[in-house]
Amino acid sequence: MPQAMSWDEWAKHDAVALAERIQRGELTPREAAAQAEAAIGRLDPKLEAVLGLYDDVLADPDRDGPAISGRLYGVPMLLKDLGSALAGRAQESGSKLHLGNVAAATDPTIANYLSAGLVPIGRSTTPEYGMTIDTSTDYLGRVKATRNPWNPKHTAGGSSGGSAAAVAAGILPLSMSSDGGGSTRIPASFCGLVGLKASRGRVPRPLGQSEYMNRTSADGVVTRSVRDTATVYDYLARIPNGGSFIKTGAPAGSYVDAVARDPGRQKIGLTTGAWGRGGATDPEITARVREVAHLLESLGHAVEEIDDGGICDWEALWFAYTTNWVGGRAQFAQTARDKGIDPDRLADYLGPMTYAHYLDSARYDKFDIWKMMACNNTVTRQFGRLMERYDLLLCPTVAIRVPEANGPYSLLREEEFPPWLDRLCSACRYTMPANETGLPAISMPAGLDSNGLPIGVQLYGDFCREDLLLQMAAQLERARPEWFGAIPPLHVTNVT
Repeated sequence: MPQAMSWDEWAKHDAVALAERIQRGELTPREAAAQAEAAIGRLDPKLEAVLGLYDDVLADPDRDGPAISGRLYGVPMLLKDLGSALAGRAQESGSKLHLGNVAAATDPTIANYLSAGLVPIGRSTTPEYGMTIDTSTDYLGRVKATRNPWNPKHTAGGSSGGSAAAVAAGILPLSMSSDGGGSTRIPASFCGLVGLKASRGRVPRPLGQSEYMNRTSADGVVTRSVRDTATVYDYLARIPNGGSFIKTGAPAGSYVDAVARDPGRQKIGLTTGAWGRGGATDPEITARVREVAHLLESLGHAVEEIDDGGICDWEALWFAYTTNWVGGRAQFAQTARDKGIDPDRLADYLGPMTYAHYLDSARYDKFDIWKMMACNNTVTRQFGRLMERYDLLLCPTVAIRVPEANGPYSLLREEEFPPWLDRLCSACRYTMPANETGLPAISMPAGLDSNGLPIGVQLYGDFCREDLLLQMAAQLERARPEWFGAIPPLHVTNVT
């Protein structure tokens, strides 16, 4: 099929703009899908962000039933190879243990994407079971490391690394993400994108899960524009009856309407401290967060630096999070049995550090589970009290600058497990607490570091205040448009 647009024209469209062209009859969904397919052909050999395309959808974008009435009808996207799934489509969770798995049913989040009119055309990469911030796997017979469009020596992040790389490179305007420890916000930060993790209970869980079974994770999108995120969340926040075990109720209004107006004056707590972890945050990141704090003050907000030691009982938070994170990997034994595999052979089916998680899970018992839940109760209430004093918290998204691909955070490394886990949690010190407590948080681009790689800054909001987070992000986007949708060296407009 002939290319419908020049690459410069394609790259200028966010999802809302692309959908508007489709609605006006200037572009067909098939032409949009074909252009995304061509973009993947141009860039994916360098990025390794895509696992495969749905040929039947490329031929007929209505194949899986995207709603013609949806605000984003005809806009192509990729589904992350983890979590919520589309019936009849492969989903392997980045693991040999799930190789060849095909989803039996469509999960509510995917149904919401389809209600928005989005057209899933394929799968994006994820590290094994989404367990790190570096998207590198070897379950397909070779090492596949997803690269950052800003510098291919560096990772696009994880666990939504494939989606973030594709969106930043201009292949698609948006793509699926999920976030159980920062997996939406961290790749958004590393690739210069917008990434919102919603409150616990705001977005539906997969059919086989609930907020009780998995209290930390929330599906979402990575995008280049705040209005795209707002538009998708107007659909994502729809929860089928009986599908939420922590009922939040419907949003107070449309997120699209919210981002069209500036927020009122907000009281913002600024924090760049240790958050209970060892080692200092990278000074360039700290400086950029403070620059954003000054910008927010110039926009009329009140910013007050707070002592992170008083935020919560950090020892309790990190015990709760790591017990859940590591202890839950004991489930790999039952997954193996369900597939007719002897659990004693799991080393043959899991990557080195994934297997190390599994081995370490054996040290947790039922008393640790009770303690974990008590600690979760403690720190969630403490964060709740903090959010009575402040409307928002401003902090880094990640404590480190963008690391190398298949580097120190890769699940393919072979090293002792405790230092690997400590390194991961210290890097993610500002994202994981939102997952533990259920608070919403958003990562926004804030320019480049001295090496020309993106820096993200993060805002926490009070429970169910995604509307305020999106309003704040939109206000920053209007104030610093050059930070949003910036063009990296690996991009559809400059790669032949």
